[in-house]
Amino acid sequence: MAQQDDGPRVSDEEWQRFAEQAGQRSADAPKEPSARARMVTERLRREDEERRRAAGRFGRGRAAAAGPPGWRTGPDAPGRRSKGRRLKAAAAIVLIAGLALVALRPELLIDRLTGESTARERAAAAGPLPAESVRPTAAPGDVRAERPTLAEPFRGSPAQRWAEGAAAIEVPAAAAVAGLAPERVADALARAKAFLVSANLDPAVLRGGRPQAALALLDPAQPDVAQKAERSLAQSGSGDDAAKLFTRFDPAEVRPVGDVVKVRGSMRAEAGEPGELLVVTDYTFVHPMTRADGSVQRTIVRRQITFSVLDPARWRATAGKLQLHTYKAEWSNVRCGAAGGFMHPDFGQDGPDGTPGSGPAADPYDRSGEIRGGDCGTITRS
Repeated sequence: MAQQDDGPRVSDEEWQRFAEQAGQRSADAPKEPSARARMVTERLRREDEERRRAAGRFGRGRAAAAGPPGWRTGPDAPGRRSKGRRLKAAAAIVLIAGLALVALRPELLIDRLTGESTARERAAAAGPLPAESVRPTAAPGDVRAERPTLAEPFRGSPAQRWAEGAAAIEVPAAAAVAGLAPERVADALARAKAFLVSANLDPAVLRGGRPQAALALLDPAQPDVAQKAERSLAQSGSGDDAAKLFTRFDPAEVRPVGDVVKVRGSMRAEAGEPGELLVVTDYTFVHPMTRADGSVQRTIVRRQITFSVLDPARWRATAGKLQLHTYKAEWSNVRCGAAGGFMHPDFGQDGPDGTPGSGPAADPYDRSGEIRGGDCGTITRS
């Protein structure tokens, strides 16, 4: 029996297109989330809600969202908080160290508040004074009095801006004097400087050693001077004969603070008697000294020495040697009267020691006049 055709017949190609379109619509349709996905979403929602409630209770602001780095809010916030705590701890350590330093050395803070530190820094940066070509007409200007220290042995002293060491003893340009050629005058000036360096700046001599280089420059044809110096250095003489020519300290009592000695002065060559060349020198030496307890004192020594260089053809003299025409010295911040060929610094805070000063008060940095000599006096600054 034949089948009845109820409508248009659908071809195979049309059925295939229909099936493909139905499958595409099924893929685009929304899908129901799985049970595990719903549980994770609910857990994250509860944690966010819990953090918001905690932030409201403790006033800590907005809480960072949970999750691995990069989830919702970027890098882990607790790491940033840990870095902040480390910075605060470091700042606290620096503050505590600063307070401890001020407690130990309050002058650091006081100097800053009063401007003294700035003034001292400017003085140090000003550099040394130019060489002294002629004797000054007045004492150095006022400097705020400050105690010397091991770190700053020249602070509070006009000598802070003086040149130092052998370089401060500048030899002037030589010219013909008293019929002597410039070369011979230059040689005499150089020998005079060598004597001053050995007698006042040689570290071994300052520590009580023998000034052999200076003694070797003295003319043996002037026996009274050489023999007198030898006796005083051997500690067999009395008085302060050695101290009038040589700066030496007893190493059992004191030692120099470092190797720097401040020096100020000048020298010149001039004619003496026929066949005589005079080298006139006038120098002040400032020696910072310390002892076992760490206290510091400045010993200030001024020497005026005129050396004589004689022509052996006219005088009883040795070629290439120096004779002492005149010499005198004064020293400050030492006990009155040298003993054993040494200078003995007076540190002041120990009270009276040795022979008390009886002379007039004087400024040991004043180089405008002659050495006064006479009685041991007091000084206006150190």
